[in-house]
Amino acid sequence: MTDVGLFGPDSITWRVHREPFVSVGGLRSLYLQALHPRAVAGVEQNSRYRKDPWGRLARTSTYVTTVIYGTTEEAERAGRRVRALHARMTAVDRRTGERFRIDDPELLRWVHVTEVESFLTAVRRGGLRLTTAEADAYYAEQTRTAALVGLDPATVPASVAEVVEYYAAMQPSLELTVDSAATGVFLTVPPLPYGLGLTPVRGASLGISALAIGLLPSWARRLYGLPPLPGADGLTAVNSFVLGRLLRAVPVEWIESPARKRAMERLGLRD
Repeated sequence: MTDVGLFGPDSITWRVHREPFVSVGGLRSLYLQALHPRAVAGVEQNSRYRKDPWGRLARTSTYVTTVIYGTTEEAERAGRRVRALHARMTAVDRRTGERFRIDDPELLRWVHVTEVESFLTAVRRGGLRLTTAEADAYYAEQTRTAALVGLDPATVPASVAEVVEYYAAMQPSLELTVDSAATGVFLTVPPLPYGLGLTPVRGASLGISALAIGLLPSWARRLYGLPPLPGADGLTAVNSFVLGRLLRAVPVEWIESPARKRAMERLGLRD
């Protein structure tokens, strides 16, 4: 019997991650993650993302697509590598001087929830029609990816309502630190390769960043000190929907990941 992996073509996960607009959700999640003082400190003190942002992006993308579209063994192997990497890392909380582990379940859970919620929010705002039951199913499916990084799935929000409750519970512990602000600026104006920073690509990059910021929940925008703009949410909704529709018109074979191509061939879903 062919191994469909952790999810398979009939899953809500495959429907969500087929959408090109999901990448905007990935950027949105980074803005959210930076608001957790320890999460952002861990990245700042252990990552080379400032020197190699596009390399880190490519590695993260490869991990996500491997987990979604790879075989069960490929997904589990990717998870083992991530767990081993995190197990070796620590960082210092700049506010208290306390050293903490990167694989602290609270941090892993924050990264997981902000990531999957951002993916789901982006594609829904981009025009993918999902019922609440289907959105709940996506969160429930994604507890499998939480397990890969070392989380107990029972401790991970597994429905729309549970994610709302989780964010409400987390907000008192979130704040804009020096690391958060620096990360936010870097995400908004990242260095572009090959001299593209002096071309219209910079404008497109800023547009995508603005869209990701516009998709943030209102409480997150307030933490970043962003003033409410009249009609901003409506404009973001329109822009998201239009861009989502445009991207959906692109044949998926042109932009799909290598992992998805291999999965389609493995499952005999492509001639």
